[in-house]
Amino acid sequence: MPGPLEGVVIVDLSRVVAGPQATMALADLGARVIKVEQPGTGDETRGWGPPFAGEDQVSTYYLSINRNKESITLDLKSDEGKDTLARLVRHADVLVENFRTGVLDRLGFPVGRLHELNPRLIVLSITGFGHDGPEGGRPGYDAIMQGEAGIMSVTGPPGTPSKVGLSIADILAAGNATSGVLAALYERTRTGRGSVVRTSLLASVVGAHMYQGTRWTVAGEVPESVGNDHPTIAPYGTFRCKDGQIQIGVANQNLWRRFAPLVSLDADDPRYATIPKRSANRAELTADIERALAGDTREAWLERLNGAGVPAGSIRSIDEVYTWEQTRSQGLVIEVEHPTLGRIELPGPPLRFDGAEPRAHTAPPLLGEHTGKVLAWLDEQDAQDGPAAQDEPTAQDEPTGQDGPTGQDAQDVQDGRDGEEQGRGQ
Repeated sequence: MPGPLEGVVIVDLSRVVAGPQATMALADLGARVIKVEQPGTGDETRGWGPPFAGEDQVSTYYLSINRNKESITLDLKSDEGKDTLARLVRHADVLVENFRTGVLDRLGFPVGRLHELNPRLIVLSITGFGHDGPEGGRPGYDAIMQGEAGIMSVTGPPGTPSKVGLSIADILAAGNATSGVLAALYERTRTGRGSVVRTSLLASVVGAHMYQGTRWTVAGEVPESVGNDHPTIAPYGTFRCKDGQIQIGVANQNLWRRFAPLVSLDADDPRYATIPKRSANRAELTADIERALAGDTREAWLERLNGAGVPAGSIRSIDEVYTWEQTRSQGLVIEVEHPTLGRIELPGPPLRFDGAEPRAHTAPPLLGEHTGKVLAWLDEQDAQDGPAAQDEPTAQDEPTGQDGPTGQDAQDVQDGRDGEEQGRGQ
């Protein structure tokens, strides 16, 4: 069944994580995503591993963020490649890029020209540290950003800055990029004009600081890492039972009054009667709770706590998550037919729409798998538009200085060093 973005065409020049994650989300919603890749190499995540799957050594990393897309190969340093990109732009609704600041301009496609080609085009641009400012040109991979933007300072055991086990800066940027595109598409229904949407890994992480940010901006307090505990709420974190650990979250007074009797505590004990007091006496409270939890198993305590309406949960490994009946009941595991691997399972989209039939998902494409198909489609679109649409100057007609990148810019185009982190070793 078609999704709500059926008919929207997205030209995806991005690679690695933040851009491809965003375009995958838009593809899940029904948009046609045409992934433009460098001939011979493609998105560098195609080479990231192990693990690889099958005789062709397909990267499982690449498979995780490229479902429901088409792949074409274009050499953006060549006249032919730039001419084809111009044709794609004329027939697209959205262009997504995450080159270093200025690379697309030096390729001959500054925003002004993009909107000359297509005044209704929405341009989404993702960078590491932002598009301007004193450090706007810096490359900013995910791991670098987790350190620079403060995530590591509030993660892990006290005194041991730790990286989150996912490419969280990229993922946050992808979410902001997706919402920005959706807002721009809606705005276009009113104005009839395209626009430029900009976000960065830095903006996305700082925008997610929430209470850790206001602890500094309002209270002047520098947050520190507290391990698995919550910095301001207790009991809220990981607790030891007889045979392992569970998570418990007691975030308000009603929950506290349900929880306290279960672990043989007096809800009105002056040490623990309010959230600030429980937080101030966290170590003593944790010891009292774990003394009670030690008398039974994780399974028994989870049944008891959830039965009383107290939020509590297991600490599952990744394989346990994907074999969990609840995960599968939510459509979070999908099957696709891959050209070389056959039937495989992938993480599924997080959104569902009431009344909509489940869509048929497609596997992440092989490099250049759809080049012929997309070029034929462009021929059809150009024929429908007529000769007037072909008056745009070709790459050969462009002014000197816009005939493609050299030096570091050429390396940026080839390698896609776009401000994102591969996320290996997490």
